Amino acid sequence: MPPHLWVRLLVALMVGWMASPVGAADHALLEAARMSIKSSELQRHVDVLADDSFEGREAGTRGGRAAGGYLVNLLQKHGMKGAGEGGGFYQTFNAGYRNILAILPGSDPTLRHDVILVGAHYDHVGYGTPTNSYGPTGYIHNGADDNASGVAALLELIEAFAQLPEPPRRSILFAFWDGEEHGLLGSKHWVSQPTLPLAQIKLAINLDMVGRLRNQRLLVYGSRTSYGLRRLVSEQNQNANLRLDFTWEMTSNSDHYTFFDASIPTLMFHTDLHDDYHRPRDDSHKINSAGIEQIDRLLFNVVFEMADSPRKFTFRTASRRETIDGQRTMERAAAPLPPRLGVRWNDETATAQGVVLKEVFPGSAAQRSGLRVGDRILQVGGAPVEGDVQLRRLISTSVSPLKAQVQRAGQDSPLEMNIQLAGPPVRLGLTWREDRAEPGVLFVTAVMPGSPAADAGLTSGDRVYRVGGQDFADGEAFRALANSLPNPVELTVERQGRLRTLSLNAPSNEPTQAASTSE
Repeated sequence: MPPHLWVRLLVALMVGWMASPVGAADHALLEAARMSIKSSELQRHVDVLADDSFEGREAGTRGGRAAGGYLVNLLQKHGMKGAGEGGGFYQTFNAGYRNILAILPGSDPTLRHDVILVGAHYDHVGYGTPTNSYGPTGYIHNGADDNASGVAALLELIEAFAQLPEPPRRSILFAFWDGEEHGLLGSKHWVSQPTLPLAQIKLAINLDMVGRLRNQRLLVYGSRTSYGLRRLVSEQNQNANLRLDFTWEMTSNSDHYTFFDASIPTLMFHTDLHDDYHRPRDDSHKINSAGIEQIDRLLFNVVFEMADSPRKFTFRTASRRETIDGQRTMERAAAPLPPRLGVRWNDETATAQGVVLKEVFPGSAAQRSGLRVGDRILQVGGAPVEGDVQLRRLISTSVSPLKAQVQRAGQDSPLEMNIQLAGPPVRLGLTWREDRAEPGVLFVTAVMPGSPAADAGLTSGDRVYRVGGQDFADGEAFRALANSLPNPVELTVERQGRLRTLSLNAPSNEPTQAASTSE
């Protein structure tokens, strides 16, 4: 038996999993490592790094050097291996600036040469000057959020990974950048003079200002720099349940941009700017350490998945041309599907005895079929009309021609009418477009009122990941699955990084109407 399997078996026995498969033991150990990330420890690290004794941690100063010493002591405590110059932890540059680097070697003989990089800058602006502070200047700028919060998260992440009996298959490089506040100098220096081959870096993650989580909103930059990153992060968010804001913005405002510029896929987590940014009052008592805990536990899931999965991360060159304006265009709602009948009725008239029409649209199927304002629709397709929701569903899902029974004012007996509806019937009632950055995902552009999709709570902007528990390659594959699966049809849907399963009570064996475009 290979040595790494002996380790897994021994750990399984120690924690009482003798009757369980190795996979179950691994899951329990992963969860224990993730749960070891604690808000109290995160707050303690922030309190230390944002203390006045570090004098704002400006690169090259005694405060910056003291902060670096604190970090190296913790890396040694957690048994990390140095990945700096000469196998040590430091990489020096400029006038006393120091990147700090540690590596967790991967467990797979082949994949261990691939590296996932996770970094955070540990410097700040010292006492503040007119060029780097919003004032007042000349006072210690402790930078609790910027970026003691990101450094604290990285330290707790390292400790969590150090607890695993076996590392993931790929290696993980942990980087504490210096000189970020002077123009991303630390990350730029490392990319220009890497301490391990740059080609080994498959993806880089940056943590910058993650200490002010508000309303559960976490900004995620860079999800377009490789394929499927939004889905990967969202699927690892189920425990954290953060509200993820995947922005297309990519500017050179933090170290993630250094790797983007080098054509390396990259992500950055960020809780947004605030009024204390680059001011002396960015202090540790304002930190939301419980929020950092949520973010860091999500990060643990994401990094482990990236480091252990066999999937490859290829830089997506199209991301260089994508902008916020392009995001608005791609995520715009589509025009609604044209009405199949073309009428409007008073909701208050919708009863067990049908609905009364208050408008018949010119040129509509209703007008062509002879329906008039004031008509009361009593039956559709042989079924009594018992309210407006039921009628909408019957109209959207029925095959033409549709038999209807209509009571018209001044006539004693109901009229029997054959109504030729516009367009084909729908099964689910949604339209979508595909997104080239997210293969196998559909972006919902419109939901038909009264359709099964609308009744289930699907809305424009949702992303569909699975149908009936199955992945699909593209829109046509989704359409085929949606048409073939029995009722109810279950969709796995992502909204703002949160996954949910919606159950659609769709009619059986009817075509699914869907207008799809590619972006």
